Amino acid sequence: MSPLEKAGILSHPTHDALTLALAGIRQRHPNASERECFLRLAALQLGPILVRKGCPDASQILGPRL
Repeated sequence: MSPLEKAGILSHPTHDALTLALAGIRQRHPNASERECFLRLAALQLGPILVRKGCPDASQILGPRL
């Protein structure tokens, strides 16, 4: 199996996990904008501290640092 084929096999479960995580975010925050959902998903993947550093508006959505 080529590296490209292996990467293709691994991308499906990753995509599915992100889709489920995004669905959970939308369920918990039904009035959230696409930007808010994106930032919340990024915080799950990267951690809120890194997201706040990269996206100045994230503190408004994720709350201040503790």
